[in-house]
Amino acid sequence: MIRKILTTLILTGLAATAFAAEEPVTLETLSNDIASVQANADWLWTLIAAFMVFFMQLGFAMVESGFTRAKNAVNIIMKNLMDFSIGALAFWAVGFALMFGATTTGFFGTEGFFISSWDPSDNWTLCFWIFQTVFCATAATIVSGAMAERANFKAYILFSAIMTALIYPIFGSWAWGSLFHGEGWLEKIGFIDFAGSTVVHSVGGWAALAGAIVLGPRIGKFTKDGKIRAIPGHNIPIATIGVFVLWFGWYGFNVGSETAADTALPLIAVNTTLAPAAAIMSAMWLTYFFYKKFDAGMALNGALAGLVGITAGCANVTPAYAVLIGIIAGVVVVFSVQFFEKIKIDDPVGAISVHGVCGAWGTLAAGLFNYNFETGAVEPVILSQVIGIAAAFAWAFPVSFIVFKIVNSIIKVRVSEQEELEGLDFHEHGIDAYPEYSRSYIK
Repeated sequence: MIRKILTTLILTGLAATAFAAEEPVTLETLSNDIASVQANADWLWTLIAAFMVFFMQLGFAMVESGFTRAKNAVNIIMKNLMDFSIGALAFWAVGFALMFGATTTGFFGTEGFFISSWDPSDNWTLCFWIFQTVFCATAATIVSGAMAERANFKAYILFSAIMTALIYPIFGSWAWGSLFHGEGWLEKIGFIDFAGSTVVHSVGGWAALAGAIVLGPRIGKFTKDGKIRAIPGHNIPIATIGVFVLWFGWYGFNVGSETAADTALPLIAVNTTLAPAAAIMSAMWLTYFFYKKFDAGMALNGALAGLVGITAGCANVTPAYAVLIGIIAGVVVVFSVQFFEKIKIDDPVGAISVHGVCGAWGTLAAGLFNYNFETGAVEPVILSQVIGIAAAFAWAFPVSFIVFKIVNSIIKVRVSEQEELEGLDFHEHGIDAYPEYSRSYIK
């Protein structure tokens, strides 16, 4: 006991001596210290959020493989792996500069290729780059779901490189350029898209629509007389785990978009919880009304629809409006999936509906329910939202369609009938995801 007291007295004396030797504490030095701590907290939270969004790649891989047949599971995983690896390199080399580089036109950046704008004395550039890279990879991954089970692997990864280097970054510069060194024309007219309902999800969804149209439907999806044939996924439990992984990562997606550890975070987190919860309920009950069954697949897509729907307005709507946005998103995704099937567009995982259509709804909702927290009133913003939604479609869909057509002239985008019937795992990758089962049972 005496030894502990002596040790405490000695340490206290040393601390007092050290403190006395320092310069006097002033308001200026104290303010600088507080600012330094705050900056470090901002950087740390932004990096943690980036790692959470990176984890969403696993969620997409599980959702897409679970919603498709077992004979294509390895192919799905490989496409998700390539989306991130190719996407990171393409965004590092070209995409980041186009999206966030200084610009004189407002259409795309012209400096900062290969992160050449990085100043080693200020690592915020690197912090911001990793956060934006995981967003870019997310947009690319959306496309793989709509093209599942019949796309040539080499053709797909070529498109993924173009998507992450050009298609996504150029639109991103219009809406988010001023977050770094750029300045986009959509920003100037007051376009609201806090975390990317349109910038990430609709752009990815419209590119997915182009890919699905160029590919055509899977063999057997539609009968000769035009009827829709269900092709069930092989593992709904895996898809369910994937949705929960995505939901967890979405907190990084939305809350992380604040890029600061401040008092705005709780509202964003609450809205990111309520909207998907409400969307699950509306999607589940609507499908029950139609089919008298509680459809797990549609409930899972309801969760994703709600998450996409709240992404644009998560920081500028109240929790009550987040619930409303989610309810409508759950309804929208059900009718959208039915619509695309009726017009013979085959989307195995519902990516076009979840990301493209619900992304558009979420962006519109961010303007409809724009809440002024100072006055306590809703102040709708409509025109800029409609322009942004239309611009995203007018850019992402036709450009992606043209790119797919060009790629198809170089490498056939669709595999042969035999390869599709026997499974892409065996033909593209030389292995089966479930080798203990004969491929004859995995059709």
